[in-house]
Amino acid sequence: MKKQLFILSQYLLPHHLLSRLAGCVAECRVRWFKNAFTAWFAKRYQVDMSQALVEDLTAYEHFNAFFTRALKDDARPLDPTPGAVLSPADGAVSQVGPIEHGRIFQAKGHSFSVLELLGGDAALAAPFMGGDFATIYLSPKDYHRVHMPLAGTLREMVYVPGRIFSVNQTTAENVPELFARNERAVCLFDTERGPMAVVLVGAMIVASIETVWAGLVTPPKRELKTFRYDEAARAPIHLEKGAEMGRFKLGSTAIVLFGPDQVKWTEALLAGAPVQMGQAIALPKA
Repeated sequence: MKKQLFILSQYLLPHHLLSRLAGCVAECRVRWFKNAFTAWFAKRYQVDMSQALVEDLTAYEHFNAFFTRALKDDARPLDPTPGAVLSPADGAVSQVGPIEHGRIFQAKGHSFSVLELLGGDAALAAPFMGGDFATIYLSPKDYHRVHMPLAGTLREMVYVPGRIFSVNQTTAENVPELFARNERAVCLFDTERGPMAVVLVGAMIVASIETVWAGLVTPPKRELKTFRYDEAARAPIHLEKGAEMGRFKLGSTAIVLFGPDQVKWTEALLAGAPVQMGQAIALPKA
C-alpha cells in the first residue's frame, strides 16, 4: 500500500514547482540555515567528505556548492587501459545491455524508446539502433559531476522538456517509460567508437542540469530545443576522456549510448553494481 501511495503521489505532485522551491532552498546563503541543512544532509546520507577538495562543510557558500563539490585530484584516477570506456559518474548501475528493437530496458517489464529518449529525432536515434546502453543512478550521497566516458567532440545538444518523476528503483519499476518522460539534456559526441550519447536525466527536486559549455541547460520556456556545435552554428567543443562535462544540482541519472558492435561492457557491470567515475565499464568490441 505504501508503494502504491508513493507512485500515486509521483503523478499528483507539482514536479516543477517543488523543484523550483528546492532550488531556492539549495541556493540559500543564510549561514545558520545552509550550515545546518548541509550538516543534516551529510549525516543523513553518510556523505564521505574525506575525498572532497574542501572537506569543511561550513566553507561552502550554499548547499548547491556542497552538493556539486569538487574532489581531490587523486580521488578518481582514470583507468589507463587503452580504449577503455569510463564510468561518467559515481553511482550504481540501474541497467546495462543491448538496445533491442529500438528500446532500452528499464526494470521489471518496462522499457523505453531510444527515439523518445533522444527527443523524437529519427536521424539522431538511428546510429544507436542495435547498439548498447548503460544507465547509472546517482544517489544523494554521490559525487554529482558527470565526466566524459571517452574523448569526444560535441556535435549536438538537445534539451527535452518533460516531467521530473523520482528516478529511484521504485519508480523505475512502476512508472512506464520513466527516463523518456523526464526532463533531460541529450549530449551527442563523435568519438573513436563512433557516435556516443550521454543523456543527463532530471528528477524530482533536481533544481537544474548544467553543462560546462552551456551552463544552465533548462531554458526559461520549457520546449524542445536543439543546439548544434559545428562551424556554421557554434564552434566545435572537444573534451578529453575523464573531463567534466556537466553536473546535477541534486541527484539523478546518466545514460550512455553507443552504436552496434562498438563496446563490450565489463563482466562486473551488472544491475545494482556500484561504480565510480573513472573506472573502466567497457572495452572496444573486437
